[in-house]
Amino acid sequence: MRNRSLLILSAVVTTGALTLTACGSRDDDKKGSEGSGKTTVIIGVDAPLTGSLTALGQGIKNSADLAAKTANKNNEVPGIEFKVEALDDQAVPASGKANATKLVGNKDVLGVVGPLNSGVAQSMQGVFSAANLTQVSPANTNPALSQGDNWGKGEKSRPFKTYFRTATTDVIQGKFAAQYLYNDAKKKNVYVVDDKQTYGAGLAAIFSAEFERLGGKVAGTDHVTVKETDFSSTADKVKASKADSVYFGGQYPEAGLLADQIKKAGAKVPTMGGDGIYDPAFISASGESNDGDLSTSVGYPVEKLETAKKFIADYAAGGYSDPYAAYGGYSYDAAWSIIQAVKAVAAENDGKLPDDARAKVTEAMSKVSFDGVTGKVSFDEYGDTTNKQLTVYSVKGGKWTDVKSATFED
Repeated sequence: MRNRSLLILSAVVTTGALTLTACGSRDDDKKGSEGSGKTTVIIGVDAPLTGSLTALGQGIKNSADLAAKTANKNNEVPGIEFKVEALDDQAVPASGKANATKLVGNKDVLGVVGPLNSGVAQSMQGVFSAANLTQVSPANTNPALSQGDNWGKGEKSRPFKTYFRTATTDVIQGKFAAQYLYNDAKKKNVYVVDDKQTYGAGLAAIFSAEFERLGGKVAGTDHVTVKETDFSSTADKVKASKADSVYFGGQYPEAGLLADQIKKAGAKVPTMGGDGIYDPAFISASGESNDGDLSTSVGYPVEKLETAKKFIADYAAGGYSDPYAAYGGYSYDAAWSIIQAVKAVAAENDGKLPDDARAKVTEAMSKVSFDGVTGKVSFDEYGDTTNKQLTVYSVKGGKWTDVKSATFED
């Protein structure tokens, strides 16, 4: 999902002026495959490649892979061959931490794309930070990952300088959702449910605070457990509350079943959620019609972006068996940002990668700026994306359809 119309880093000189030599400072020139004489740089990927969130995880992996292949095809960094090593975290924090340790142990890994889940990211950040290894998540939205645990009190402090993300935070997404539901959908009495996970509970809390600030009422709250399937008690509570809408903080496997059971209980009200429910699987999980249900997702619809046309065409031509899904564009941009940081580091070191390449890549990330698949890609002082565009989607005729896109303004 990234068009390669790049605004090259200020530190990078014109392509063609550089000729990367094999990296003598990194273990006697680790050669690329097929005797190319190029230095191999690995971009790690951590995502749920199996399990209930496979649809999202495979899209992340494939999109990062496409970025690496595009860089190689275009000789984006002369003398460098990029490869992807993808590891499966199954959306489990302990697995994510083990994967982080494995990626750190491979000296050719100079950046990591992922993970999908904010809870998994929490388990990985310290491991990457200790090794000066950059990670760029295309999907994490919990504010604490980049702004510290006291962000809600206005006390922002970046915990890990190695952490970046191309997806906007829940501070923005939760407020955007509340404003749409109250102002546009004219709902005034919402029932709020979350899955007790880092992402879901955090998003629900931010949504609720903004909804009440606007003048709306939270009719009630409840929690569900991930991987359970019977949410009938919650559905009954929603009906009894006489709420005119439901907001769910969590992922699509639970959201789809919850929305279905709420309607079967007789509460014919829309269910809304964040980017975690924006997937066709949310719709297919329900036996009842989902028409009118809502979600938000980061960025504008990729299919409608001029900057994404080449990505979409290249992805189709790449023969990937899974769709790029909700985070494909952000994953491509995440991988491309690592590629641009590597390019800058080489440019500043006479075309070679230095012994402290990982630390230098992390430093270069703060200066990355280019026109990506999803729009302008750059990072603020916390490592958060500067892109604050979001979209509201509604289910119409059994498909997600965009109904409003805007740049968030607090």
